[in-house]
Amino acid sequence: MEMQYMSDYPHSHMNRRPNKRPNKRPRLAWDLSHTPKAQSGIYYGQEVGNVSSFGHARVPPDHGNLYVKGVAQRGSPPWRDDDKDGHYIFELGENLANHYKILRKIGEGTFGQVLECWDREAKEMVAIKIVRSIKKYREAAMIEIDVLQLLGRYDRNSSRCVQLRNWFDYRNHACLVFEKLGPSLFNFLCKNNFRSFPVDLVREIGRQLLECVAFMHDMRLIHTDLKPENILFVSSEYIRVADYKVAPRSPGDRSVYKRLPKSSAIKVIDFGSTAYECQDHNYIASTRYYRAPEVILGLGWSYSCDIWSAGCILVELCSGEALFQTHENLEHLAMRRDRHAEIFVRRGRLNWPEGATSRESIKAVMKLPRLQNLVMQHVDHSAGDLIDLVQGLLKYDPSERMTAHEALRHPFLTRDQYRKS
Repeated sequence: MEMQYMSDYPHSHMNRRPNKRPNKRPRLAWDLSHTPKAQSGIYYGQEVGNVSSFGHARVPPDHGNLYVKGVAQRGSPPWRDDDKDGHYIFELGENLANHYKILRKIGEGTFGQVLECWDREAKEMVAIKIVRSIKKYREAAMIEIDVLQLLGRYDRNSSRCVQLRNWFDYRNHACLVFEKLGPSLFNFLCKNNFRSFPVDLVREIGRQLLECVAFMHDMRLIHTDLKPENILFVSSEYIRVADYKVAPRSPGDRSVYKRLPKSSAIKVIDFGSTAYECQDHNYIASTRYYRAPEVILGLGWSYSCDIWSAGCILVELCSGEALFQTHENLEHLAMRRDRHAEIFVRRGRLNWPEGATSRESIKAVMKLPRLQNLVMQHVDHSAGDLIDLVQGLLKYDPSERMTAHEALRHPFLTRDQYRKS
C-alpha cells in the first residue's frame, strides 16, 4: 500500500522517490534551525538525540483543516462526518474510543491515517492505524488483522514482526493499535542524506529481516511489500559520528556527521498486502523498486518475491540508493540481466534495447555499474561475502534464488553480531 509519510511511524513526511531517475536523491532540509518552545494544545518536537522529533508544527498546509488546538476531554468527541476521501477527522487532545488520547498524526496513506496516542489504561504510547471508511480498505484491514493475529499466536518475540496490541471499530473505521516504534530505514537514510549504512549494521538488519521472512514463509505467508519504508527501528535513539568520506563545506558543517542508531533492532510493518500460499498469485504485487521479475512479467509469484525484495533492500542500505530506480517495466528487467535472463524472459530474448521507450532509457541502463562494483564502492570489508549473498537473493529465475533459511546460513550473516540489539 502506497503511503505519504509524515513522521517516524511509519515514516517521515516527504515526497515519494521522484519519477525521474536522479543521480542522487534530493537533499531534504529536515533539521529545524531552532528549537521551538512547547505551546499549550500543540505537540511540538525537539531534536535531542531522537529521530522522532516532529510534531504538529510540521503538518503540511493542505492538511491544516484536519487539525485544531486540541483540549483533553473525557468521553467521546461529538460526531463529525468523514472528509471526502473517507478519512476520520479528529482534533488533537480528544479521545479515541474513550481511553486513547490523540497526541499527533504521524502517518497517512491510501489506507487511512496513523495517530500517536496515549493509552490511558496501559499507560504507554501506541500508534493507531485508522482505516478509511471505504469497503475495500476495511476488507484489507480485516486481512491485516487476521495475519497479525496469526503471527502473534506463534511469535516467540523473535519474529521481528510488529505487534498488534488491539483492534476495534470506531464510527465505521477499523482501528488497529500497534506498539510504538522508531523511524523507518528509509527515514534514517533521508536523515543521513542517503549515505550508506556501515556494513556491520547492514549485516544486523539483513539478519533480522530474513528472520522475519523465514518466520512468515514457515507460516505459509508472503509479505509482498518489503521495502525500507516498511522496516522500522524499534528505538528512535541515535548517535552522531564523523563521516570521514565527506569534506566539510564550512566550519561547523553538520553534514560531515551522520547518524547511527543506538540499537540495530528492527521490526517489519504493513501486513495489509500479505498473501497466503494457497491464493492465486498472478496480480501485480510489491512496490516498484522492489518488485521481482516474475511479478513484472505476470508469470505468477510465490515466496521468492520476498527474497528479491530483501536483496534490493540490502544493496540500498549499503549504497544509500535504490537499486532499480525506474518506473518502466522493460527498463526494469534490463537493469538486472544475467546469463540466464534471456531464457527466462518470454522463452527467447529480452527485447532490449529495441523495445526501449527512449534513448535516455538505454543510456541509463548501459551506464549502471555492475552489482559487484556498486557494493565495493561503499563496503570497506566483507564485500565479497555481501556480493555473494545479494547475488543469491537477486537470481533472475525465482527457482534459483536462495530461501530465507538458506540466506540465514550464509557467511555474511553468520559472523559475530556487530552490536547487541
